[in-house]
Amino acid sequence: VALMLSAEFWEQGDLERTRARPPRCPAACTCTKDNALCESAALIPRSFPLDVISLSLAYNNLETLPKDMFKGLESLTKVDLRGNQFICDCKLKWLVEWMVHTNATVDQIYCKGPESHLDKKINDLVPQSFDCITTEFASYQSLKFESLSYVVFAQPFIGKCSFLEWDHVEMVFRNFDDIDSTSTVVCKPLVIDSQMFVVVAQLFGGSHIYKRDTSANKFIKIQDIDILKIRKPNDVETFRVDGESFFVMADSSKAGSTTVYKWNGNGFYSHQSLHPWYRDTDAEYVEISGKPHLILSSSSQRPVIYQWNKASKRFDRRSDIPEMEDVYAVKHFRVKTELYLCLTRFIGDSKVMQWDGALFRELQTVPSRGAMVFQPFTVASWQYAILGSDYSFTQVYRWDAKKGQFVRFQELNIQAPRAFSPVTIDNREFLLASSFKGKTQIYEHLIIDLSA
Repeated sequence: VALMLSAEFWEQGDLERTRARPPRCPAACTCTKDNALCESAALIPRSFPLDVISLSLAYNNLETLPKDMFKGLESLTKVDLRGNQFICDCKLKWLVEWMVHTNATVDQIYCKGPESHLDKKINDLVPQSFDCITTEFASYQSLKFESLSYVVFAQPFIGKCSFLEWDHVEMVFRNFDDIDSTSTVVCKPLVIDSQMFVVVAQLFGGSHIYKRDTSANKFIKIQDIDILKIRKPNDVETFRVDGESFFVMADSSKAGSTTVYKWNGNGFYSHQSLHPWYRDTDAEYVEISGKPHLILSSSSQRPVIYQWNKASKRFDRRSDIPEMEDVYAVKHFRVKTELYLCLTRFIGDSKVMQWDGALFRELQTVPSRGAMVFQPFTVASWQYAILGSDYSFTQVYRWDAKKGQFVRFQELNIQAPRAFSPVTIDNREFLLASSFKGKTQIYEHLIIDLSA
């Protein structure tokens, strides 16, 4: 690197200036009163005499410059950066911002990368030309227990539904209350008329519904679920149709039947039994073309789509999702007005599908050996999907609007993940991740400025 600098100095009569410590000569440079010559410098100097008026950084094969290297150089009138190989990424955004506001003359210089800015004049770029805001999920808190579901954590090995609350002083999640149970697979809360209920689904001993008694400050069991209908629950989905509250419990046994339950003012009663004998593993409520639908996934057939019949107030079977065998779970998300599905497959590849107005068509294939959850979720303006596998690291994907699909974004080390849920509190965003074999993890969603 060869640099030539010239400076103007106050006259000797200026006592205050002469008493000030003179600027140090940058390392690997030779300095005189008016000039500094830097040859074969290992690094670009980060500071210069404040009275520098001209800066020969030309033709040095430079790809970037240290941030704010011209800060405080108010006397600069000319900067020559020609003939370098600048990569116009977020690390160089500061230079564009400086060029917008400086009075110094900067000769025309060009970007040699990335592809989006290749051969563009840096002088013509503006700060808005750079997309430098990214995100990250950073480990925030580890809970001691294993869990299956989220927000209200189902702990299968010790038989509890655990409720967490946010401590505004200590800034951590802590235990709020527990519901003792056995072989719990799902703890699903729902609020009806300002009252909190929890559906507790168990592999053994039947499933139950609890209600929060505010006067006693505890949960009280108010109802048992018919054990003949629900023999081996695997998922619970809550929803509202025509102003009424429902939940559907997916049954994965050979003899049970996935069943829709309806709130009647005092409790929940069996409203409709959907197809029996199919070992359903997941139920998803979604509005398609403005109409309520249920999608059931099963280990024995392709995902089945049911549509709500307003006249009979029941779900009618409409169709299935073609060429989608062995789907463990189905979850939906929306990008603007478009509807998509994430289909989890333990063996083979998981899929992203898009509704085209008549049926769901495959949009993207995601490698997913050993996956038990492929879950989309939204944090602020970002759309994510997270793929949890029993055999490898958990993969976080982020939606790329230009490509119209998910791109790999970040890896998280979570053992045997089963469910994920974003939580917003105190203007902070968290991701709660349950684990079947390890500690339940909490991550914080951070926004990072790559140009900083």
